[in-house]
Parts: sequence; structure tokens; C-alpha cells
Amino acid sequence: MHEYSIVEALMTHIGEQARAHGATAVSRVVVRIGELSGVEPDLLRTAFELVRERTICDAAALEVERIGARWACGDCGRAIQGGGPLRCGACGAPARLIEGDEILLAQLELEVANV
Repeated sequence: MHEYSIVEALMTHIGEQARAHGATAVSRVVVRIGELSGVEPDLLRTAFELVRERTICDAAALEVERIGARWACGDCGRAIQGGGPLRCGACGAPARLIEGDEILLAQLELEVANV
């Protein structure tokens, strides 16, 4: 399961952001996962639950937002419907994936000490 390595990289990045902002804890993590990313959201949640123990994310809630695949013509930019031929109906050029393969840390809610 590569979801564990994804969560480990995510935790490294979260730790860096938390240190940079002087956070004492993370209360919420929002991740955007493209439908073509190869990441299974339920496995990602399970990996997060296991990896977060005794870290700055120990009490953090994980929210996963799914991103659908979107295609467009590589030449003229016209939107192309998925599920059919991935070629432009207007100019015949092959489609280009413009959204749906990403894995993004979209939002962190950090707890910081009052200064």
C-alpha cells in the first residue's frame, strides 16, 4: 500500500509547516485526491490514523476531498467529456488531463500559542 508512504510524506510536510508557524498542534488536515491518482481514500484515512499517533497531528481530523477527472483538448483547449474517445470533437487533437490525478495538501488548521 503506497498510501502509507504518501501519509509519511504528508506528515513531514505538515511538520515543516507547523514548525514554520509556531504551531503546538494540528486540528484539521484537508487533502484533495484526484480520482486518477491511484490513491484509495479509505486506505489513506487508515494510514493517517496509524501514522498520526504521538505526532503533532495526534488529534487532527482528516478530510479527503475527491477531485473528478477533467480533460481538455491539448491544442484548442476545448473541454472533452471523459468516458468516451479522448480526442477533440472539433479539431481531432488528443485530450490532455487537466485535473484528477493530483494529491494535494489543501488546508491545515493549526493551533498556535497566544503571543
